[in-house]
Amino acid sequence: MKLFRICIFFLLSINFLHAASAAQKGSREEAIALVKKAAVFLKENGKEKAFAAFSDPNGQFVKGDLYIFSYSTNGDGINLAHGQNPKMVGKPLLEMRDVDGVYLVKEFLAVANSQTGNGWVDYKWPNSLSKTIEQKSAYIEKVGDVFLGCGIYK
Repeated sequence: MKLFRICIFFLLSINFLHAASAAQKGSREEAIALVKKAAVFLKENGKEKAFAAFSDPNGQFVKGDLYIFSYSTNGDGINLAHGQNPKMVGKPLLEMRDVDGVYLVKEFLAVANSQTGNGWVDYKWPNSLSKTIEQKSAYIEKVGDVFLGCGIYK
């Protein structure tokens, strides 16, 4: 009977940890809302202040595994802001690919420069919380001559 209780406790613990992990993941709605909030901030405060705010890992544009990133729509692929990895800012990343060979920034640019100026891009990316490569989808939205993005892990 004691072994049975230990097994039940173990299974419940695994369920709890899985649920807690899933709860940490941002939703599609939260990603869109964060991009919309960032767009308003950019329009009201200008690029210099906005990109600094977007790149602050402890700021208002980072929420759990959600963060804002930005590039110019001119196609140069230079990262303008990144809420999770400040080492990416200022780097030309046009040729950056995921593990399946998807050119992330090129795909982001295609969406930003499309007729609608917004949409989703699917790719694989390292999750800083789980430390594994996971399926991710980023919401991209054009704002003037830049685009903002925020990704969710699926």
